[in-house]
Amino acid sequence: MKLTRYSQATTGNQVDHWSSVRNEINRLFDVPWGVLSPSSQFFDEGWVPALDLYEDRDNLVVKAELPGLSKDEIDISLHEGTLAISGERKEEKKDETNGSYRSERFFGRFQRTLTLPKAVDAGKVQATYKDGVLTVTLPKTEEAKPRQIQVNVK
Repeated sequence: MKLTRYSQATTGNQVDHWSSVRNEINRLFDVPWGVLSPSSQFFDEGWVPALDLYEDRDNLVVKAELPGLSKDEIDISLHEGTLAISGERKEEKKDETNGSYRSERFFGRFQRTLTLPKAVDAGKVQATYKDGVLTVTLPKTEEAKPRQIQVNVK
């Protein structure tokens, strides 16, 4: 797993939108024929892992589901407030002796990008990967953290 600060990231909304369109087209092709035909991945450019973004007082935390990958197959970059997570899930060797009726697991390259809602300290970002879940902890800058304001009585 490597963390770099610069990338040519596309906006997350565009990637998410087109991924959603692709999934709907795939669903339309799969539903009418069910198990009579193999899953027809109309666009075969990859898959999009699910992710969560949440915030506590000091950090933004991103969790992404990346089952079946090793840490060396995951790339993380941060550039101008945009976090990009990319990599590739390689297809397992197929057993040609047995036929497959349906295959719904996705293989290939993926990239998720998202614009972070707060400024983060890029030098303190940490990433861990356990049980197929990548957790990226992005400490907020001091300016982005909430501050307690004391009320003075006169």
